[in-house]
Formats: sequence, structure tokens, C-alpha cells
Amino acid sequence: MVEYTRYETENTSHLFRNLCTLCAYFNGFGIYAPRVKKTLWAISEDAEKHDAAAMPGVHPVIAQLLWNRGLRTAAQAQAFLEPNYERDIHDPFLFRDMHKAVDRLREAIIAKELIIVHGDYDADGISASAILMHTLRTLGANVDGFIPHRELDGYGLRTSTVEKLAARDTKILITCDCGISNLAEITRGNELGIQTIITDHHTVPADLPPAFATLHPKVPGETYPDQTLSGGGVAFKLMQGLMQDPEIQKLLPPNFNTAAFQKWQLDLVAISSVADMVPLVGETRTLVYFGCKVLGKTKRHGLRALLAHDKIMITDLGPSSPITPQTIGFKIAPRINAAGRMDHGKYAFEMLLAETPEEGARLADQLYNHNTDRQKLTESILKEAIAKIKKDSLDRFPALVVAGEGWPAGLVGLIASRLKDKFYKPTFVIGINEDRVVGSGRSITEWNMIAAMQTVPEVFTKFGGHPQACGFSLATPNHIQPFADTMHRLADSHVEKIQELIPTVTIDARIPLDKLDWELQRHLEKFEPFGIGNPEPTFLTENISIVGVVPVGATGKHIRLMVQSDSPQIKKMMGFGMSEFLDDLQAGKKINSVVCLSVNEWNGARELQYTLQDFRIAN
Repeated sequence: MVEYTRYETENTSHLFRNLCTLCAYFNGFGIYAPRVKKTLWAISEDAEKHDAAAMPGVHPVIAQLLWNRGLRTAAQAQAFLEPNYERDIHDPFLFRDMHKAVDRLREAIIAKELIIVHGDYDADGISASAILMHTLRTLGANVDGFIPHRELDGYGLRTSTVEKLAARDTKILITCDCGISNLAEITRGNELGIQTIITDHHTVPADLPPAFATLHPKVPGETYPDQTLSGGGVAFKLMQGLMQDPEIQKLLPPNFNTAAFQKWQLDLVAISSVADMVPLVGETRTLVYFGCKVLGKTKRHGLRALLAHDKIMITDLGPSSPITPQTIGFKIAPRINAAGRMDHGKYAFEMLLAETPEEGARLADQLYNHNTDRQKLTESILKEAIAKIKKDSLDRFPALVVAGEGWPAGLVGLIASRLKDKFYKPTFVIGINEDRVVGSGRSITEWNMIAAMQTVPEVFTKFGGHPQACGFSLATPNHIQPFADTMHRLADSHVEKIQELIPTVTIDARIPLDKLDWELQRHLEKFEPFGIGNPEPTFLTENISIVGVVPVGATGKHIRLMVQSDSPQIKKMMGFGMSEFLDDLQAGKKINSVVCLSVNEWNGARELQYTLQDFRIAN
């Protein structure tokens, strides 16, 4: 990377595609800008300085973008730009325990033993559970599902849940997007005669549970070649293993198309992958690429009804508007998550499995209303949290810890994400509800939050998560201050001068505004789907003249700039959530801008859209 210059004024960066755009998708607020005071621009080195001959005939900007993503040869470029299902999807039996899991499930299906699919309450876990529930029902299994209540049950397995399932004579428990941190609970299940099959992808603890079979791409010694799978992606591989087993195929009706059945599950894999922010590279890129296409024709009544709220109509011929990861992030995932945040995740689970259009529409309406209520309550709690931080000067510490009475466990993660973006430091938000103390954390890229927490397991009654996101419980409110002191110490020792860290805006290439044209856009479409690991390309356009600027949107929080470069043509540039910069972006000024290029479609018309990510006043 080449450092541009540090921006030392109060101007803020907008839409950090490389840092937190997807976080905003999943919060569902329609608010995009992390409110920080400084940004560092890092412009990628020119690919031509390295090996311009590696991709002969490729558009120079496209060659630069491929280089930035670590693709160095024409073969690598083709595999990235032209995903191929048959070529890119790995054999599920490359999982070392896949044969063991499939063999045991086959026995249980034939013997009609009770199988319980135990999911998590978020969009990843619910999608994973729906994939396996649908599959096992199709195979004629004696199967039931269990989605925990976020506040009453918490994340992962509980011993009390295992004991209740044992009382129902459960023989096999399949965990979806959870289980890898549940050593005690799975041990108890073994004592009660329950054999557990783990499907998970979360951070692996030091001591693994004694499960019957573990399907997890990151456990030590695992032979599966791709570690990017979401919880839904791992569940998909188990589904593939079941459907590809010759003995299980004998249980299906004649002429049943197992290959088609597998591909129809890709809609849920796409939802789970985008919602859980796994890198959209390797096999996951292919799964999401085709998953968005399947989602555009989904047969699931609930998803069709959910999208209809946004005037996206799904027919057998395709969707009325393109389905992209942004569709999932802004419209689908927040509403699935809202079920667990505001009521119970089981309603989202039931929506994905709805067997009639009427049932699907009823449950989709319920989720839509829950999400609306969640947005309002989150805004209220966010204001309260910011007031606490300012009153007690909590932002002086290297990690931000804030707690509040009555803050729902389902919302603390959203608040943590918003505060992390605002203050750019590791953030923990804790809700106190009677005798329950439940928190959630969101971290910056410089600090592996879950690894740090694993060094002090005695602090928690339960915890788990990813390097940049975690959930946890504390014994009592009296444990909050000791917890805060511990996190301050860990953050301070693991990240040097954490309070001075500045977010970096990564820029793919310098390019004149007039060169961001339809030809380039047609090439950029091949880079989709965008997401973690494959961010939307960003371009630095310099010395842009502002001809005019107006606020837009119902509340005027967005702005539309009329800008001009070297040619006489005036172009429109959108700044979402940037109305606070109207005074800085007045007509007559010149700016250096970081923009993304896309297509805006409205009432049948298509035009190029230049979306402003960050700017600096040009000298």
C-alpha cells in the first residue's frame, strides 16, 4: 500500500467498504457512515510495476483490481470472474467426519429415531437449521427443530436443553452454527444417550467437545480445503453428503432430482454467508454467486413474501429487481435477525419452512413489523449509551465498555457495532435484565477480540464468537467493572497505542472521473458479489469541481452532488448519510473523492451512479 496523506480535520469517512459497510447492512438502519475524526487513505500499488504481462488483453483497471485481490495469473482471474459450480464446489466427503455423520444419520432415518436440529437464533444459524430440517423431512426422518430463545436460553447449547431433549428420547442432536464451545453440554448429552453431530464455524476453543462427529472447517487436523464457510455453508455440506449417499438415495421417490434439490438450498447459504460476514472468496464466493441467483427464484413462500415488502416480486422467471448481497444485508438478514432480537428466532425458522403462501405471508409480516420496532428501540438505546459514554468519559479507555439497565440482549450487538464505528475501538455493550447480564462485543480489525477473551475464561459464565464479534454472559452486575478492567488491560497490551488507531480507507486505483464509464462498469459487474474479502472497488478521482449540491431523502440526510471533471459533462454523485457535510461541499469547491461505481435503476431507466465514500478538499 502507498500512504496518501493523513486527514487531520473533523471530516469523516463514509461507507468504509473495506471496514464496516456490511456491518451497516446487518444493522438494518439504512445508516452507513462511521463517525470517526480521521481517516488514512491507502492507495494500492500499481500492478504494472509487478507483472503487467500476466494478464494480456485485460482492461488495465480490471488487472489492477485483480492484482489487489491477490490474483496474479490469467487462470486465477478466470476462476474468480467466472464462478463455476461444478469446478468450484468441493466434495462434502473431504470433511474427515462426513462419512461418519452420514452413516449415522442414515441409520437414524431408517429406524425413525428422533433427530433434533438445534440452531442459533441469528440469520446464519436459522438458515443452517432450515437447510437441514428441510433435507431430513424430505428424507422421511423423524425430525424436529429447536431454536433457542436469545434471552432465556442464550447462545449455544444449555445443559437444561440437552436434558429436556433426552427426556423426549432424542438419539441424535445436530447443532447448526453452534456447538464447538459446548464441551460440558455435549458431554452431558453423551451420558444421556444423545449422539451429537456438530456443524459450526466459530472460533475453536482449546478443548473440543466429545461429539460423535464434528463438521467444522477450522478444527485442528481438518481435511476440508476451504475455511471460509458460514454455519449455513457447513450445514449445506452435510446436506450434500446426505443427498449424495447412494443408500440414502434409495429412500427417495423414483426420479427424485437430488442435484436440483441441492442447488435449491443455495438461497439459504447465500443468506447465511452474507449475514454472518464470512469472506466472499473461494468456495463461499461461488456459493453466494449462485445463491443470489437461486434466491431470485426461491420457492420459499416466506422469503417471497418478505421481499414483497420491498416491491421485489419473485416469479419462476426471476425477480423484479436484481438480488445481491446488499439485498440480503439490507432487507432479508435484518428481518430474520429481528425475530430473535424482539421475540423468538423460531418464527423466522418457521417462515423459511412455511408450506403455504398464507403461512409464509403471515410470518413475513410479523418479521417485518419486528424489524421496524427494533430500529426504533435501537435508536433510543444508542442515544442512551452515547450519553453514558460522554458523562463517564468511558471513551478514554483502550476498549469501550458500557452497560445499561433494561437493554435487551437481542440489541446489544447492534449497539456495540454502532459504537465501534463511531469511536473506532473495541466495544462491549452489556444489558442488565434482573439477574441476567448479557453482553456483546464488536472489534476493530487490529484486535482479535475472541482470542483475547479466551485468555481469561474465568471472567465469563459463557462466551463465544469470532475475532471481530462475540457474545458473552457474566454472573452478576457486580462482575461488570472487573470485566471492564480486564478488557481495558487486554486491549492495551495487545494493540500498541490503540487509542491512536485511525481507520484506513483502501483505494483500488486512481482514475479520472470521466473514465468511470459504462465500459468499466460492465467489467466491474463480474467482480460481484461484493462483501468481506471482496470489497466493492473504490476509486480516487482528483480535482473534481462541485457545480451544485442538494439534500435528498425524506429527512434530507443524504446529498446529491453535481460534479464536473475535465469534460463539460456534469455527473451526479450521491453521498448517503452525508448531509452534515453540506457546508464543506458547496458549489465552487474542488474535492479529491473516493467513489464506487454502480448502476442506478429507476422506473425502467438505468444510469451510472457515483457513490461518494470519502472526500478531502483539494488544495
